[in-house]
Parts: sequence; C-alpha cells; structure tokens
Amino acid sequence: MQNCHRQLKKHWSIALVGLFFPLLLAGAIPILPTFDDWTSLVSPSQEPFFTKERFLFFGYHWRPFDSIFGYIVGRNPQLLFPLLNHICVVIGHVGGTILLYQILLKLDFGKTSRNLATLFFFLSPGMLATVLAVDGLNQTYANLWALASALAYLSLRGQKKYVFWLVFVAIGTLCKENTLMWAIIVPILAFGFDKIDFQTCRKDLIIGFVLMLLYATAIFILPKNIEIHPEYVPEGSKIVTSFFKFLLTTWVAVDFAALLHAPSRNIFFASATILLSLTLLYFLFIKNASLFKQKSLICLVFSLFIAVAPHLFTVFSMMHTYAGLALAAMIIGTIIDQTKHRKWLKITFISYFIAAIFVDVHLWWKSYQSGLIGREMAREIIEKTAQPPKNAFLIIIEDDYPRLSSFCVVPSDALGWGRAVQFETDYEWPKMVNDTTIQRNAMAQKTAQELARRQLDSQQFDAVWIINHRTIEVLP
Repeated sequence: MQNCHRQLKKHWSIALVGLFFPLLLAGAIPILPTFDDWTSLVSPSQEPFFTKERFLFFGYHWRPFDSIFGYIVGRNPQLLFPLLNHICVVIGHVGGTILLYQILLKLDFGKTSRNLATLFFFLSPGMLATVLAVDGLNQTYANLWALASALAYLSLRGQKKYVFWLVFVAIGTLCKENTLMWAIIVPILAFGFDKIDFQTCRKDLIIGFVLMLLYATAIFILPKNIEIHPEYVPEGSKIVTSFFKFLLTTWVAVDFAALLHAPSRNIFFASATILLSLTLLYFLFIKNASLFKQKSLICLVFSLFIAVAPHLFTVFSMMHTYAGLALAAMIIGTIIDQTKHRKWLKITFISYFIAAIFVDVHLWWKSYQSGLIGREMAREIIEKTAQPPKNAFLIIIEDDYPRLSSFCVVPSDALGWGRAVQFETDYEWPKMVNDTTIQRNAMAQKTAQELARRQLDSQQFDAVWIINHRTIEVLP
C-alpha cells in the first residue's frame, strides 16, 4: 500500500490522465461532424476497398490510414460514425500523453517538471481543435507515432534503434505528413539533452534527410493527382499571421470564443482567462529568459519550429497547434527543472490550469452546439422534402455570420454541403449532392430561386435546397 502511494506521488500526472480519460471520452462522443468532417478521408466511404485513391494520393494528401478508417466506418455509418472516430482520437491523445511522460523520464526530467509538462500537454486548449474534431485522427496519430519514434531512439541501441525510429516516423507520415519532420527532430532532441554526441547527431541527421528524400522520391514516382489549393500557397503576410496564431494558441489558455466570436463574446471571461494564463508567459519568457541560452532549450525551440513549419508555410489553424504541443511541454519541463524561481511554480501552474480547464469546457460546449445545428438542419430538409430525390442541388447564400475554427461554425458548414442529409437517411438518398455558393446581397434570395428553377428544369436534379443562414427552402 505504501509503495502504491509512493508511485502515485511520483507519477501523479498519469493518475490524473486516467481520471480525466473517461470524462474526455464522454465529452467527445456527443460532438457531431461539421464542415471538413463530412468530406475528409475519415468520413464514411462507400467506395470499394481496393482503389488507388485509398492507398496512394487523394487530392494533395497521401494518408492511407485515414482512407482505410473511412472505409471501416462506411460499413455501418449510423453505428460507427462519428463514435469510432472520437474513441480512437481520445485514445490516441491519451497514448501520446503517456509516451511523452516516458520520453521525459528518458531525458532525466525531475518529478515536478515531467508531471506538470505532461499535464500541460494533456489539458492545454491547444489540443482541443484536434482531440474534439471528428477528423482529428490524422493529427493525433501523427503525433503518437512521432513520440513513439523519439522514445524508441532514446531507449534502444544498435540497429533496433534506427529501425524502430525510422519505421515509426514512416508510419506517422502516412497518417499525416508533418511526422516526417521528426526524422530530423529526434537526433536534435537527443543531442540537446546529451544523449548523443555531435558526430552521432550529424550522422543521424543525414539518415533523417535520406528518409525525407525517399518520401519525396515516392511522391514523384507513384501515381498521383496533386491539386494544390490556392490557400496552401505560401505568402509573407500569411506566414506572419500564422506565426502569431501559433504563439497564442500554444502558450496562452485564452477563451478565443469569448474573445473573438461576436455572438459568444464575453469580455469578462475572455479577460479572466488571459490574466490567469499570462502567469505562464511571465514565468517562462520573462522570469526565466536567461535559461534559453542553454543547449537543451535552444534545441527544443528549434525542434518546435521544425515541427510546425509545414503548417506555418501553408495553412495554420487551431488544429495545427497540436503538431508542436509535445515539444512545447518539453520546453516547460526543462525550464521548471532549471529555474531558481521555485515560489512562482505553484501560482503559475494553478492559474494556468484553472484557465485551461475553463476554456476546454467552454469550447467543448461550442463544438457540441455547432454539431447539433447540422443535424437539425438536415432533419428539417428531410421533413420538407416531399419525394426523396436521387440527385439534389444545394444553393448556399454566402454566410457572413461570424465563425471560429471548428468550435463555432456557420450553419451551412455544419450541414457539410448537404452530406449531413445523406447521413441522416443512412446514405439512401440523395445519392449525389452538388452545391454552389452565391454572393450575399439584396438580390441573393431571388437569384437563388432563379438558379433553383434552372437546375430543376435541366432535369439533372430532383430537388433543390436553398440555405440562407438557418432558413431552409426546399423546391419543388
């Protein structure tokens, strides 16, 4: 009994993760799909299993694990989607948390630092847009395999070390491309904590770059149909904006819904979370600024930017914060181990975790509400549609209503371009939904009705649905 008590005191963050796990799972399961959840590879697929799109490129992604998962939930969407998605994502987050804790042990972090760093990763609002998302599977498991690769590199010796490190990076890369960055992050991390010398680090970095080259070669050789969306093209102003988004969503537990989303705005609560989480910024970057001269922190900061670079130079949203969150937690742990300002520890982390838990709960609630909108709209369309159509045409009057990431989506996004209707009918009808968006202006409703009549007259579509924010018109 005494030994159990000692272990609990030593590894208390893991005990808290075990305590929070059923709560996190129970909170995630009721969240319904919105926006990209309906069209991502992890949404129900009715296509045959053996297709080149499933195992090779789809659009501009090579994510066979997502595609296989979509096939699985497609066998019984009403039972498995999004239930299985949420279960797997939450398990992946918990697994990643445990792997992070094991890495901190291997890197000789102290008891306090590894427990607080682990809890930061598990509860930080930076994880929400991934862990609560129906399509968060790729980001969660990219992180899981990345951490597994780091743990294998730090734990094993000889050929096993290199085999497991590189295989885990390769598996993670087929979950989501940013895992490939761990082919160079892992040696830098080990060097920063004196687990390898400079010569070994240099040699292993070359090995990591060779893996990257092999991946690039595979992309070049294998059949593909890569279409780069204009949104993914790097631009100077966009990179700067992404950089500040990355800093804010990583280090500050701010209630962004209460701050930025006009219909949800509550300046009091937003200010409270800012003030509570500013203690962490002060502790890390002001009180302990001198520590960033150390090799371990220089390597960690460098690794953090490498981890999020693919997102910073393309598109950075709140979901992408997760890519660097484990490394941010290591930075926190390193500073805790080295700081002379011990009296600041309690007030810093008590304040931060109060803010984090509040933001976690509030943004969970907003995600839940957004999903309900999509279901309600789909059921209204079904009720208003007299004769089940084979093909339907959806006209969306551009929605200028405020939105915030995946937490506060506009109604047309919640409807998922009509996919929510297909889901509610168990994909029996309509078999196809085409959609278009028209500009919002004084004549928008009339324009939409004229377009609807033309589509019906063409006899290509059996029904037209017009979406004007929450108002739904069904023709004929």
